[in-house]
Amino acid sequence: MKGSGNLRERKAGRAERIIRTAALCAACLLMTSCQGVHKEEEKTSIRIGVSLYRGDDTFINNIRSIIEEKAKEYERESGIKVTLDIQEAKGSQNTQNNQVDRFISLGCDVLCINPVDRMDTSLIIDKAMTAGVPVVFFNRQPVEEDMNRWDKLYYVGVDAKETAVLQGEMVVDLYRKQPEAVDLNGDGVVSYVMLEGETSHQDSLIRTEWSVQTLKDARVPIEKITGGIANWERSQASALMEQWLTEYPDTIELVISNNDDMALGAIDALERAQAEDVNVIGIDGTTPGLEALEDGRLLGTVSANKETYCSAILELAASCALEEELPEEYPLTDGTYFWTPQEILITKIKENP
Repeated sequence: MKGSGNLRERKAGRAERIIRTAALCAACLLMTSCQGVHKEEEKTSIRIGVSLYRGDDTFINNIRSIIEEKAKEYERESGIKVTLDIQEAKGSQNTQNNQVDRFISLGCDVLCINPVDRMDTSLIIDKAMTAGVPVVFFNRQPVEEDMNRWDKLYYVGVDAKETAVLQGEMVVDLYRKQPEAVDLNGDGVVSYVMLEGETSHQDSLIRTEWSVQTLKDARVPIEKITGGIANWERSQASALMEQWLTEYPDTIELVISNNDDMALGAIDALERAQAEDVNVIGIDGTTPGLEALEDGRLLGTVSANKETYCSAILELAASCALEEELPEEYPLTDGTYFWTPQEILITKIKENP
């Protein structure tokens, strides 16, 4: 009986060891399997949905091209494939809303939105929040109330007041150094016209106000002749300028424009009227604007650092898509806003004959 008991104990011991070994093997397999799943879940590609308010806007077209370049650069440096799905809303908020639906249905990891209507981004935000897809807005700043709705909303742009002050300062500096280059008829007053962008765009309103206020604060003697809304467009600005030159012949000395495209439209009209001595200043530093600056037709412009601007958009979007820490080289104000640095670009001082 004693021998039988020992045999049973030995069998029981072997069974227990077999069970323990099997459990250990199973655990090892599970760990290996989990590690394999983890590796498979590591992202090797990201998809970014980009919606532009209009594709024929010169500044936005510049930004689009640089974002595409930055995406390729990011791929080379990180080894992560970047798919950009870029759509144009053609000025329709409804179209843009539908584009957001499409981006989400395609599984975009993040959205980069240049809003058609900055006052009407709530539906885009609703869709993004429901789907859990972060949004990087740019160029047209949504209202603060909308931006405060979720901690996965960001904005990249320029400080509109800083832009306007810099635009005013280029004229202030020129007037102090060489007043006759601005006061063309020598009557002690600089007579100007104002070309404005869209009435609903926050930058248009702020640029109009603070460019002029900067001149007043610096005690530059100015007088407004007239102004008009050209909606950022070269052709509309050209038509307005042609009308003003007819209504106020030999009176206009300075054209203050909310952007380069409208400034170039004014220059087109001035050249047709052979009134090239009139000073024209713009904003944006677009490629055509810089060409006009180089050949002396545009007196000056305020340019954002577009490389930084587009890098911030792409890097923020990629970090959101990969669920990584946001890049430290693009510090966010209030954890939400990145303000791109700007500079004054001015041509050689014109001499009044």
